[in-house]
Amino acid sequence: MRAKRGSRDYGSILLGSVNESNFRQRVRIQTLLTASIVVANLIGAILVVSLTSVGIPQPSVFQPELWWVNFVALPIYVAMAFVVGIGWGTVVVVRDLKWAIRDRPPTAKDARRAQRVPWRLTAVQGALWAIATVMFTLMYGILDPELIPKILLVVSMGGVVVVTIAYLLIDFTLRPISAEIISAGYRRRKRSGVRSRAIVSWLIGSAIPIVGILLVVAFGLARDETSKLDLFVGVTVLGLIALFTGLVLTFLSSLSITGPIRSVRAGMNKVQSGNLDDADLVVYDGTELGDLQVGFNTMVGGLRERERMRDLFGRHVGHDVAEAALSSDPELGGTERTVATLFVDVIGSTTLAAERNPTEVVEILNKFFAVIVASVENRRGLVNKFEGDAVLAIFGAPIDLDDAAGAALAAARQIAADLAIEVPELSAGIGVSHGPVVAGNVGAIERFEYTVIGDPVNESARLSELAKRDPSRPLASGRAVDAASEKEARRWERQESTSLRGRTEETVVYAAQMSE
Repeated sequence: MRAKRGSRDYGSILLGSVNESNFRQRVRIQTLLTASIVVANLIGAILVVSLTSVGIPQPSVFQPELWWVNFVALPIYVAMAFVVGIGWGTVVVVRDLKWAIRDRPPTAKDARRAQRVPWRLTAVQGALWAIATVMFTLMYGILDPELIPKILLVVSMGGVVVVTIAYLLIDFTLRPISAEIISAGYRRRKRSGVRSRAIVSWLIGSAIPIVGILLVVAFGLARDETSKLDLFVGVTVLGLIALFTGLVLTFLSSLSITGPIRSVRAGMNKVQSGNLDDADLVVYDGTELGDLQVGFNTMVGGLRERERMRDLFGRHVGHDVAEAALSSDPELGGTERTVATLFVDVIGSTTLAAERNPTEVVEILNKFFAVIVASVENRRGLVNKFEGDAVLAIFGAPIDLDDAAGAALAAARQIAADLAIEVPELSAGIGVSHGPVVAGNVGAIERFEYTVIGDPVNESARLSELAKRDPSRPLASGRAVDAASEKEARRWERQESTSLRGRTEETVVYAAQMSE
């Protein structure tokens, strides 16, 4: 299934989008191909008529004895060439793009044949104009030999212009096909690079008309019947034709350049806005500009992978820790910080594991951890460790908080209330402490983690054990309540002073007033 994209995936609204059905795309391409051939030949016909009748009026093609060429042979050949050109072109397209019509991936052979379609269709037009050049030069020349150089010059010039315009239009129309070929892994040989296109546009749009002007002047000087007015008219018409064909070819050539560049610019805008998921480009150009599109997609893929790793890293260690690590070179060791620590420990985890299957235990623990993470992160704390069925959270490192103790105490009350509602299968003891710790990276230079080490960590863990007597009321040390704001401190009431396990100094214990 194709990804959702815009209406300018191929550089122009005329070519539709990658979401278009295969049938609609086929009809669109065939219609544009027919129109491209008709337009190119129409331009060539106008050029020929303008040159033969006005640009190079002498010798004239409107002589009485030439009526059968002008009004019989010429119309018949034009009609026949139109039918043959369109019919032959349709056969080429259907044969070489059969895989696209049947909506199947191309093989290497299919890709080679499809890449030659613009050249083959252009060769058809070139062959028809070459035949016309030879045939009409002979027809006019038999009756009036002086017309030979004029007809040869005019018709061949018209054919060259038609072939060039037809190729550029056909190459533009087949961008969706080129995109499918490139996406299948078959790159076009860079025969027609950006430089080649520019040179061809200059050659056909400027050089050939200038050569025509020089030849008109030469013919005029060689014929005594040619007046200054004839020369002026001929040079003027050729100059106007040069301006017109130069404009058309420059526009078509620039279209092949600006399309890929605009697509890259649109992709860059999406990247700048943070929309990496929909920033990939449809690569449809086989020249250096296609390499630019491929390079952009490679860059976007790298950025997407970088963001994925960044998000995964943040989920593992905390987004604040991840940002700090990415913004500087992490080193072992730490600095002394004053923080609040919150420890949450499940009651009866052994019984839970014995009474339920492992899948159920994991689901319950994940709901338990989700409640804690939400409450801690809402108050800009860091969930530092998941220790089996226990959690250590830190407030005040690595980000400084104006009221770290108050944030930890508020989080403890919120966790106790939410666990009773959202995870009734579990109960947990919750302890809060406050004081100086060393916060930093601990481990080896090859593998380390961010953590805090100090007495508040041990004290909060012991308070969580004590809180298991009444899990509905979190416990906190006197240091934590004293350091909190007055508004939060009023929500805690003093209980007792006790010596916690492993500590020589007594701890003043406060319990949360959950009814308030």
